Amino acid sequence: MQEQKLVLTDVWDKTFPQSNKVAHRKVTFHNRYGVTLAADMYTPKNVDGRLPAIAVAGPFGAVKEQASGLYAQILAERGFITVAFDPSFTGESGGYPRNVASPDINTEDFCAAVDFLSVQQNVNPDRIGILGICGWGGMALNAAAVDTRIKATVTSTMYDMSRVTANGYFDSMDADGRFALKQKLNAQRTADYADGSYALAGGVSDSIPDDAPFFVKDYFAYYKTPRGYHSRSLNSNGGWNVTSALSFLNMPILCYSDEIRSAVLVIHGEKAHSCYFSKDAFAKLKGDNKKLMIIPNAVHTDLYDNVKVIPFDDSRHFSPNTFRKIDMQRCKEISPQRLKQVLFCSVQHILCAKNRFQIVKAIFLFVVSKYGQKSCNFHLRQ
Repeated sequence: MQEQKLVLTDVWDKTFPQSNKVAHRKVTFHNRYGVTLAADMYTPKNVDGRLPAIAVAGPFGAVKEQASGLYAQILAERGFITVAFDPSFTGESGGYPRNVASPDINTEDFCAAVDFLSVQQNVNPDRIGILGICGWGGMALNAAAVDTRIKATVTSTMYDMSRVTANGYFDSMDADGRFALKQKLNAQRTADYADGSYALAGGVSDSIPDDAPFFVKDYFAYYKTPRGYHSRSLNSNGGWNVTSALSFLNMPILCYSDEIRSAVLVIHGEKAHSCYFSKDAFAKLKGDNKKLMIIPNAVHTDLYDNVKVIPFDDSRHFSPNTFRKIDMQRCKEISPQRLKQVLFCSVQHILCAKNRFQIVKAIFLFVVSKYGQKSCNFHLRQ
């Protein structure tokens, strides 16, 4: 299939510094709907063989230059080949109209990333996982429910976008409220068609009142400050199309998440306003390879990038040498008992995690330990 030629920047314009431990390049791939997606690919340096890979996306309304890119780069430092991608119609990815979300197409975006990774010569196609942040945590679970190639899924500070759109925060919206919302959105459809353009809902406000809810202040502190602002980020600027909400009102995700057989790790902050999404989504999952990790005292955007909580330069917690080189040539079959031991250790690391680097370290342990029936020999320096 011929892909759309995208205009991709050739400068490092991320919200985080570039690592000299990984190779970085821009790549593109397409989904089943013909949309060409733009991604940053991160590859560990000085590591040979076919490596495990992870596709990363989110938060909802963010771009790959923000939190997803940070996750991808850090995981690449730990031995994974990673791609952080802009979902359809956003960022540097293709598709028209712009700034529109879809529970179906955005689930497909994760599967398209798996397509791309599966055919890379340096990727082990039997060891591919996905990681979704915020609203893309829900999309990741939705993708794992349909794509059996996905061997492990991690959600971080997850939102269920169909639930929050249809029910409001904390399920406060009833049928009358939904009807009123549908009337408003459909009136906007008519106006958009007459105008020949799509009205934007607006991103995070440029200023917020002192009495704003904490989670609004939390978002402001990330999206509207140098910490997380990006010129292509929807949340940092004009936001989504108003009518994007229509499909989420009528097409709930996670209907078949209880049929996910691969490993799932659900991570959320204890004090995040959104924590109930993860707890309820986890309650529906089945199998002993599913884990819920609640990070003490963490709020929603702490799991985006909170350098005040997680100092990058504190080598005592997460040094570049924490993980030794993964020798993919030494992969071998391990016993269920050993698998449980490794998983138990990863759970302990997450429960004890006090900063983001320790969380990523725990994610690494979990994903490596649970990729299919095989696990690599790897050594962890304590």
